[in-house]
Amino acid sequence: MFRKHLPRMSQSHGGRSSDRATRMAIMFSKTKRALSIASLIGGTILAAGPAAHAAGLLSIIVNDPSNPYWMAEGKIAAAEASKLGYTANVSAHKGDTNVESNLVDTAITNHSVAIILDPANASGSVGAVRKAVAAHIPVFLVNAEINQSGLAKAQLVSNNAQGAAVGAQEWVKRVGDKGHYAELLGSPSDNNAATRSNGYNTVLSQYPDLERVAEQVANWDRTQGHDKMQSMLQAHPDIIGVISGNDDMALGAIAALKEAGKLKTIKVGGFDGSPDAIAAIKSGQLQYTVLQPVATFARKAVDEADSFIRTGKTGAAEEKQLFNCILITEQNVGKYTEPFTISE
Repeated sequence: MFRKHLPRMSQSHGGRSSDRATRMAIMFSKTKRALSIASLIGGTILAAGPAAHAAGLLSIIVNDPSNPYWMAEGKIAAAEASKLGYTANVSAHKGDTNVESNLVDTAITNHSVAIILDPANASGSVGAVRKAVAAHIPVFLVNAEINQSGLAKAQLVSNNAQGAAVGAQEWVKRVGDKGHYAELLGSPSDNNAATRSNGYNTVLSQYPDLERVAEQVANWDRTQGHDKMQSMLQAHPDIIGVISGNDDMALGAIAALKEAGKLKTIKVGGFDGSPDAIAAIKSGQLQYTVLQPVATFARKAVDEADSFIRTGKTGAAEEKQLFNCILITEQNVGKYTEPFTISE
């Protein structure tokens, strides 16, 4: 077979030199790239950490935003999430565990990096939290607890026992230590309702001449508070005071008492620190309220979620964290600067 031989030319030596140069250039390029990657990794940890999760979705699930307390809870948490570079989505279950479960499913489907949840039910919400955890999404509970520890990364709630004791002590100062009274209770599925009622009773039971002659569940709702107050007043027209598990029920009771012409003789105490309650204190219709620091722990929950996403740790010593409540009366109501916030 005929093979054509090409003449050797100077390019042959030059080609080998070129190959060597090319190999050296590639090696230099790889070394430089490795150094650049090492620098970039260091930079990512220190400088670009937030950018690494800036597009992450933080799902915030509250109870019922028609209540100003839960409205503030969602807004404050979303604002903090946005400040930290997350996309925030706020939804509401309105106390329905089935809706809550569906919202958690949506959060999982949307690849949320964390869930901030105000649980619908102390026992009934355990399954929803467990489902998120199984999908490797950390859950941070706010305002209310679930009856199982070790699932949520954190449970941030008001110190309801402390707040109830403070409220009951003020209530006695306003109402007196003798006579019949009524109580409005929150939803039985929420541990906060029982904790506050027990806290009230612990204080008021120390006064043997104070007798609770009526109690009604009004489910944290203003309309129900109004209606239940009407029925209690009809059955017990001699009551001297009403102690309520939250502000909305208290404000409903005040409306019923005004209609009956009894507001001047029957005094009402609340719990939450809502803007409407503040207005009622200023007008002399509500004796006091107990501020729940929801603005504080809503922000804190998001901060702890952010810490966990970045470092694997919340930064808190315990899963359950209690935040003390603050009594608000006509004496310090002027320090109420924004919803659920009072200056020191």
